[in-house]
Amino acid sequence: MIEARDLSLTIHGETILDRVSFDMEPGTTFGLVGESGSGKSMTALAIMGLSPRGAKVSGQVLLAGSDLTRLGERDMCAIRGNRISMIFQEPMTALNPVRTIGDQVAETLLIHTRATRAEALKIAEEKLTRVGLPPDRFPLDRYPHELSGGQRQRVCIAMAIALHPELLIADEPTTALDVTTQAQILNLLRDLVEEEGMSLLLITHDLAVVADVADHVAVMQTGRIVEQGATEQLFRTMAHPYTRQLLEASSHQPDRITPPAPEPLLEVEGATRDYVLPRRSFFGPGPTFRAVKDVSFTMQTGESLGLVGESGCGKSTLTRAILGLEPLQGGEIRLFGKPMTPETAGGLRSGIQVVFQDPYGSFNPRWRVDRLVAEPFHLMPERPADWCDRVAMALREVGLPAQAMERYPHEFSGGQRQRIAIARALILRPDLIILDEAVSALDVSIRAEILDLLAALRESHGLAYLFISHDLSVVRSITDRVLVMRAGEIIEEGPTQQVFSHPAHPYTQKLIKAAPTIPAEWKEEEDA
Repeated sequence: MIEARDLSLTIHGETILDRVSFDMEPGTTFGLVGESGSGKSMTALAIMGLSPRGAKVSGQVLLAGSDLTRLGERDMCAIRGNRISMIFQEPMTALNPVRTIGDQVAETLLIHTRATRAEALKIAEEKLTRVGLPPDRFPLDRYPHELSGGQRQRVCIAMAIALHPELLIADEPTTALDVTTQAQILNLLRDLVEEEGMSLLLITHDLAVVADVADHVAVMQTGRIVEQGATEQLFRTMAHPYTRQLLEASSHQPDRITPPAPEPLLEVEGATRDYVLPRRSFFGPGPTFRAVKDVSFTMQTGESLGLVGESGCGKSTLTRAILGLEPLQGGEIRLFGKPMTPETAGGLRSGIQVVFQDPYGSFNPRWRVDRLVAEPFHLMPERPADWCDRVAMALREVGLPAQAMERYPHEFSGGQRQRIAIARALILRPDLIILDEAVSALDVSIRAEILDLLAALRESHGLAYLFISHDLSVVRSITDRVLVMRAGEIIEEGPTQQVFSHPAHPYTQKLIKAAPTIPAEWKEEEDA
């Protein structure tokens, strides 16, 4: 259906793609895997004719025999959204925040067909229903911010399939989603390929997702395809060292740490958090929503505790309460034996720090690294005289040179920025670090490096971690104990290996079953 022949791309003379070649059959799913910077997304953009300014493309991309690289912008506009559609990784940035979801799905129909607005909205309603957003629950006049991440991704899929394209390109469509939502989106894409007869180019760094969905796989490294073939055969043989390296990194487990003698560090007793929703009329307050319901647990010094659950289950709300950023309507939180509330948090915050999912979003882009890492010193009565030396030491502890202090966040890779975020959390020598989806968006090899770093820092500094993640494989590899949260409640807890090997609650069983895995027999043959 589509053929890439020696597709090469340079930007201002630097080679980004180097003679990329592959074939896609109609009605099949083709997986393109590799680390950030390997050229996966640039391959998709070259196919779409959306290469960045300064790019030079050579080779061929044949769609039903027509070379897309030779077409002008007017001809490509007739193909984009019509014969080839694309789903991007972050739906909130791909959707227009000031237009309704109905208008955005209908837009493709208005551009490429002679449909009236009423006809386009009718088809948009049908497509949204097909992707699991029926009009009785999700009216066409809703805006993107009124939907969850998985629902927004479904809107993007509805936009992409509105005109039955021959090729659907999905660029990391499930990276930021929890496991059950990810499973729903992958099942939806699989069904669409079967029902619509389209081809799917699935771009991801998650080998388990590719193993679960793709018919054929190509592995990219530094702009070149180093190995490709039928999915099962490729996973059984792993002929190229880089492919084997990716597989090993995806299942990497840091060395287990023996925690110090247990002593209560964080105590949560009967925590309850309510929100008052916007009122629906001018009379009386709006309804109350209980986000956290009577949650209790105790965390010991030096312990690594996992908190897992779907989006919207209350993980982030509970975290904000633990940090003293929001009040409770019931129960109590104690840190170091002292009450943790918005009023008392100021004197306790130096002992608890946070590492966020997106370090670039949590950094001021106009600050240099020295100022970013030193930012927590504002929690002390005054900045220490040797603050610069302390910043240099924190950077060295996370594997970065002291000279990195003089650079800005945009000058680093994603993995390096996450190391800077960890250095910022370490600078005050806290007892507890909360890691909120801290490795979810990282490549498998960079994720393995960060997990090893966290394990080493835990051993050398006696740190305790509260690890919040939807990636169950990460939680299983780095935590001692795990809490499973659903609809604001802790429905199961216990030693990590026990909970994952013998889950007692049906919801925990559902989470574990939804996580994509590489079939064990494939890996066993490769190991043999």
